[in-house]
Amino acid sequence: MNTNSKSDAYAAAGVDIVAGYRSVELMREHIKRTETAGCVSDVGGFGGLFAPDLTGMKEPVLVSGTDGVGTKLKLAFLLDKHDTVGIDCVAMCCNDIICCGAKPLFFLDYIACGKNVPERIAEIVKGVCDGCVDAGMALIGGETAEHPGLMPENEYDLAGYCTGIVDKEKIIDNGKMRAGDIVIALPSSGVHSNGFSLVRRVFDVEHADITSSLDELGGKSIGETLLTPTKIYVKPVLDLIEKVEVKGISHITGGGFYENIPRSIPDGLCASIERASVRVLPIFDLIMKRGGISERDMFNTYNMGVGMSVVVGKCDVDKTISVLAGHGVDAYVIGEIVKAGDDGEKIKIW
Repeated sequence: MNTNSKSDAYAAAGVDIVAGYRSVELMREHIKRTETAGCVSDVGGFGGLFAPDLTGMKEPVLVSGTDGVGTKLKLAFLLDKHDTVGIDCVAMCCNDIICCGAKPLFFLDYIACGKNVPERIAEIVKGVCDGCVDAGMALIGGETAEHPGLMPENEYDLAGYCTGIVDKEKIIDNGKMRAGDIVIALPSSGVHSNGFSLVRRVFDVEHADITSSLDELGGKSIGETLLTPTKIYVKPVLDLIEKVEVKGISHITGGGFYENIPRSIPDGLCASIERASVRVLPIFDLIMKRGGISERDMFNTYNMGVGMSVVVGKCDVDKTISVLAGHGVDAYVIGEIVKAGDDGEKIKIW
């Protein structure tokens, strides 16, 4: 830790650079767990260095994604639990880039806080590292910025960025999708990291009891259920695309089914989703009931228990489900690709 750099004037203005050094020291042990063969530099430099292995690739293409955790962070503040939101941040980025078949390589995070509490920052980064390990990528850098006067002392924002790689000829771009292909659901772990502005209003989280267990949630509390981190699908999906011809992948985030599934469907085709087949998680039933929200709005806001969907040929359904089951993913069929109607819509839920 740097013991020579200290500014009393800056500290009087609300920025403790020594706390920043302390945060880095506390997070080093977690960052070490994420190191992969491509890591070239240690944390603390001005840039993170990574040397990708291009062996066997004809035309490597870099794929990048960036995202944050959003107002789900309010739950972390209220419950004073900060070791899982980093998983959400990683998941929101890497789950996006695997939709085109990219293998995540490295990640960078950005934490803006009202006051740098080293132990809390280390907890946040621990979650980031847990997510990186799950995704098989390295945390090669980041930034913690103290913003006194701009943010409350006990609050922070968290965002991230990841880069992956895919051989150009293996990019999943829906060009091979045909009517008769099958839509398969990969279950979510819960609400993931979207729609929390509505969640917070429905449950009035700032004022209501969110720590008592509820029978509707299997004995868990609202707070515990909502803070369940976003599932990371990298390893099972990368394995799947090596063994099966995957024709389309959708990461179901904000906007739910109606916004995200059409993003992987080409013009002229439509995903016909059987509502009765969707295994809706109890938390979504509770949100809909407590908030008086229509089912249409629920499917246009939340993942409803399906965090990701893949499209494969009918002949590959059993193998797809088997491969995913080998990774502990209980995948199942929710629909079929059909020709689009005169309205041109790319999804219908019936």
